[in-house]
Formats: sequence, C-alpha cells, structure tokens
Amino acid sequence: MAQMRNFLASKSPSQDLVYTNCAIVNAADWDSRVQHILLQANGKDFIFTIRPDAAVKPGEIGFGDPQRKWALISIGQHVHARAFAFYPEQYLASVTLEIDFYSKAKVTQDPLDTDKMAMDFQQQFPSLAVTKGQLLVFSHGGKPPLRLLVKSLGVIDLNAVTGNDKQKAKSSEPADGIGVTTPNIQVNFEKAEGAVITLTGKSLARVQRTNILNPDWNFEKMGIGGLDKEFSTIFRRAFASRVVPPDLIEKLGIKHCRGMLLYGPPGTGKTLIARQIGKMLNAREPQIVSGPSILDKYVGESEANIRKLFAAAEEEEKRMGPHSQLHIIIFDEIDAICKARGSVAGNTAVHDTIVNQLLAKMDGVDQLNNILVIGMTNRKDMIDEALIRPGRMEIQMEISLPDEYGRVQILNIHTARMREQNNLGPDVDIKELAEKTKNFSGAELEGLVRAAQSVAMNRLVKVGQKALVDEDALDKFKVNRNDFLHALEHDIKPAFGLNEEVLDRYIKNGIIVYDDSVTAVLELGNLYIQTVKASSREGLISLLLEGAPSSGKSCLAAKICKDSQFPFMKVCTPRDMIGFTETAKCMAIKKVFDDAYKSELSCVLVDDIEGLIDYAPIGPRFSNLVLQALLVLMNDPPPKNHKLLVLGTTACRGVLEELRLAPIFTRTVHVSNISTGDQIVKVLENLDIFAADDLKYIGKQLKNQRLWIGIKKLLAMCSAMMQVEREERVVRFLSELEAEGVSRGQ
Repeated sequence: MAQMRNFLASKSPSQDLVYTNCAIVNAADWDSRVQHILLQANGKDFIFTIRPDAAVKPGEIGFGDPQRKWALISIGQHVHARAFAFYPEQYLASVTLEIDFYSKAKVTQDPLDTDKMAMDFQQQFPSLAVTKGQLLVFSHGGKPPLRLLVKSLGVIDLNAVTGNDKQKAKSSEPADGIGVTTPNIQVNFEKAEGAVITLTGKSLARVQRTNILNPDWNFEKMGIGGLDKEFSTIFRRAFASRVVPPDLIEKLGIKHCRGMLLYGPPGTGKTLIARQIGKMLNAREPQIVSGPSILDKYVGESEANIRKLFAAAEEEEKRMGPHSQLHIIIFDEIDAICKARGSVAGNTAVHDTIVNQLLAKMDGVDQLNNILVIGMTNRKDMIDEALIRPGRMEIQMEISLPDEYGRVQILNIHTARMREQNNLGPDVDIKELAEKTKNFSGAELEGLVRAAQSVAMNRLVKVGQKALVDEDALDKFKVNRNDFLHALEHDIKPAFGLNEEVLDRYIKNGIIVYDDSVTAVLELGNLYIQTVKASSREGLISLLLEGAPSSGKSCLAAKICKDSQFPFMKVCTPRDMIGFTETAKCMAIKKVFDDAYKSELSCVLVDDIEGLIDYAPIGPRFSNLVLQALLVLMNDPPPKNHKLLVLGTTACRGVLEELRLAPIFTRTVHVSNISTGDQIVKVLENLDIFAADDLKYIGKQLKNQRLWIGIKKLLAMCSAMMQVEREERVVRFLSELEAEGVSRGQ
C-alpha cells in the first residue's frame, strides 16, 4: 500500500475543469499510471479521479466547488492522499442520479432528454470514481449546469460477461458504496424532490414513471372512509394510463381520461375527496372552484373565468407536449353552471355559453391531454348530457351511502383521536354503532360522534355553581356507549333513513286482530318481506292492499313496512303534497323512489293512490301526468344489488284496474270491513271500554245481524264512548251503530 502524502487544497484552475468532477493535480506529483487517489480529510476517506494540469502548483490539489462541498474541504486546508486502484468487482454497470439545476437562478423550462444526457455522461465520464451520496456537476448541450446526486450504484456481474454478452448489473450495490464508471454504464436519472426540471426519455428512472401517487398517503390520514371501491375504480380509469411512460403513451396514441363526475347524496364525501385529492397525487396543486363562483354579472366574464382555469395547462401543453404535468381542475356544485342547455329561462343564455366554453376546453379543436376535470354534484339529472359523454366527463362515479364496512371505517376515523387520548369508553363497540346507523352518510356519522361528545361533556357541567366545569371529572372524561345511543335517539337522524314518525302515526292504536283475515294480510306481508331479502332475481316486488274506506289498509301497510326493518322506509302520501302542481307532485314522488334506490334494501308505502292521482268520482277526472309518473316508477326496477318493496293502498280498485295501475302490483290483497258481531266484540275486548257482561249483551244484540263498518270508524266511535257514563255506554253504543246504518236488518 502506497504511503500517504501531504497536500494543500486549492481552487480548481478553471470552470471547465470543475465540470470534469476530478481532483486537479500537478503531473510532477503523480505517476502517469495513477488515475484515482484516496484522500483523507476531516477524518474521512474520499475517492477521487485525478486529472493533471500545469496550472496547479506541485504539492497542491485543486477542487471544484461541488467536490469541496461534498468532502467539506476548505481552500488552504492540509489533506493526505495516496494512489488508489479499483478492483474488478467495483466496476459499475449502472448508476442512478438525482438531478436538478445547480443554480436556482439559472434554469430552463425546456424538457431534458435523459437518453441524450445518458450518452453525454458516458462520453464525459468513461472512468470516473463515484461514491453513493457524492455531488457531481454536469454540463449538457448548452443547458444550465446540472447538479447530480449519486443515489445508487450497480456493479457488473462478471459471471454474466462472456464473449460479446452485454454487461449486466447486480441487484445489489457495492458493499462500500464506491465504484468506477465504465464506457457502457447504464445511467438513470430521477428528478429531485421539489425540482422544477422536466425530464423525458427512457433513461428516466422507474420511480419517476410510477410516482403519480404519493407513496405515504392513506385514507385514514386523509379522513376518508368507506370509499375503497370507488377510489380503486377512479385510479384504474383516470390515473393508471398516466403511470405509463409518456413515450409509450405517445407511441400507442393513447388519450388520457380528461374528466370525471362524482355524484351522490349530500354528505357522502364528494367535497372531501376534492379537498384531499391533492394530497394523494404527485401533480400540480389542484384548482378547486365552486360552481357558483364562476358566474359573473358582466357579459363574457363567466366564460373568461373558465378559460383562466385552463390557461396554465394550455401553455404547458404547447411547450412540453406529452411530458406536461397533470393539471387537476375540481368543480364543486358543478350543476350550478352546467345545467342542460336551453333549460334556464331568460334571454342571456349565460349558462349555455358556460357549458359551451367548458366543452370546448375539454374536448374542442385543440384538445388538452394534460388535464383532469373533476365535477361534483348531488343533482346529476341537471347536468348537460353533452358534458358526460366519452372524451369529456366519461367517468361517472356514484358516491353512495356507505355500507356497514364503510361505516366502521368512518367511525374509526372520527373516534381515532378519542381512542388515542383514552377518552373513548371501553363499552363503545364501533361495529354495533355501524349496525345501528343504516343509511347514515359520512357527514351524519361525523355529526353523530360530535353529538355523543356533547352529551358526554354535558356531564362535566355543574349547573348553578360558580365553577361550571367539574375539574375533578376532566381526567376521567370518557364518551361511552350510552352517549352514542342518546345521540342516535334524539340528535342525529339520517336524511335518507326511516319515516318512523309517520309510520307510528298510522299505527298509534296498534293492530287489533279481530279476524283471521287480518292475520292473513300480515303473514302475506311478512312473506313478501322475506322474498325481497332473499331474492336474487327480482329487484322490485309490490303489494296492493285494497278495500273500503276506513277498513285499516293504511294501518296494515304501515305495520308491514315497519316490520320489514329495512334501512330505508318512506311514506308517499297525498297529505305531504297538498297544493302541489302536477309537475311538483311528479318530482316529489320521483324523489321518494330516487332516495329509495340509494339504499340496498328499501320499502316505500304509497298511501291512497287515487288521492295521489287526483281522482274524483264526480266528473270524473284524474291527473294523467301523475298517473304516468307512477306507472313508470313502479315498472322501473331498481339499480343492480338494490331491492325495493312497494306497498300501495287504495279504496278504488276498479278505477286502478281501468287505469292499468293495479296490474303493475305483484299481488293484490283485499282488506275487508268488519261484518259480524263477533268481530265487533273482539275489537271491544281489546279496548277495555265495556265490562264483560256488557260485551256479552252487545254480542247477543248483534248476533246474526249483517254489519258493515270500517275498523277506523269503529275505533273513533269507541273513543267517543269513553266520554259517556259507563251505565249508559251499551245503549248509546248500539244506538250509534244503528244511526250509522251499520245494521242492515236480519
């Protein structure tokens, strides 16, 4: 081993010599056969390739600024050096270099061809000593100087070099992280983090080809849950082609997806996706705009606002072509500006021109291949059809209500902080809460957690004392199961959930089984409930309850609906549409069915169908518009994997038969009025109005009589009897029956 010699560090004689990345020496100091030296400085060893130059004095070694920065050498510092020879096992087959401009003041927007740079690197540095982590400076094609950082090295597999075989790199780097370049070395470039440089070509390191997604992103950090399937589809359709190298995309003539529409009920996470998508992608910062903010009172300004959004993408597309970065433009509430053309009244046609401008930018004569427009709305039906065809917003993704697995994810996200701080009670079962929150949206689940926290915090407050907060309870503060249950019962109700209050109003007096016919109707309803749940073929099953007015059809239908325990139960009744125009009534009925399709299992009670269609026996007349809406909606099967049970009630079956509405139902069942004295007695036994002897007397008086009274009218009559003295009730009750014409003789 050669002896270490003492040298003085000096400045490199010229800038051209700096670009050689060599240590510049005087020829008199070294044997002509020495190509590399081992330098000791600051207690560390560094390997340099040397280059002789007469401008360097004997006893000195000249270093460029990059070499001094890497080895932490200052001018005038004493260093030690000796000759160094590489072993064959240190000859390099590949090197990966992180690249950026050397000076931020000298940059160019022109793309750099990595293939040409790789050839230039091979020619400039056919035998250069390099170390992992070393800084190099590189001059290429008259461009501003480039800064290179050695990221990884691959040595030649000597066992693979036989005859004319090409050199092959091992998967592992040299053990000491030091090697020497060879004339045929494979050079890969990757862009430094935060660099404004643009790289093209096959010598672009693979990490640059697949880094459209940030490597450290995850749904929980982003606060998104229950959307795994949707994000998988979005990535496959919108981003998968952008992972492939631009050269291959250009060769195949592939056009990237330029737009997608996210739609669904309010609170399901559409806007949250917009806020967080920038964290998921390695692209330019997304432009997030609200649809209404595009509108302007001045003529032409709304269209100009659209053009401004695409200006940066257009400029970069012209300059860099297929190597342009992805520009993401996100429209929240896009239905505000992209309504169907011709649908907005007025003579300004502002909305029409905005749609035209957006269509021209997305898929006009000068198509942009470096944009992704994401629109979000809960009114997909209002969007202009031309905007959602292939080539424009070709991906339409429904962000629907989360299923049970998704609700578990969302609840875990919103309770994570409490769990970390040990403020979540041990009795809180997230899976149980997910089961109890059917049809809750993500926003409603978040609201549920907040409501439970407020219930728990209320226990800390001492009313009527100066110190409002119980300091002793703060350390033991926990949100427990009862807090969540209280919030579920009193505070948070799903917008697309249960119509329980209306159903309870229908059956507030309970179900009185006065005859086997009542049991038969309930059993038939239960059979249809089980059929809907188990059916793999039929998505829509319907049951029509028909009978005389006040026969209890609505009550029985409400009981069947409530017994289904479906996540979505809704009542569609004329009572909620008083004063509606025909068009408004059609839209209200359609909304009930549309909301039902958002749940996997739904039950819709269409009460008093003849009332909905405005049927009147005098005239007669009815609303054909509403009738046609019902015919269409009740014939239209729900979406795939969604099941719907429709219960209808009518007192005019003959009319529905003529209007072709009754045959639509899967099954029609008759609900009869009370027709015997025994049935009346059975009802009275359940009401505790008459004594046992009185019931026997009433039964004897009504025996063998032909009766006809609706259960609803009978119950109203019994309620009136509660106000009569007990000793007079029997006589008064029988006289009321006779006055109502219930008795038809013997």
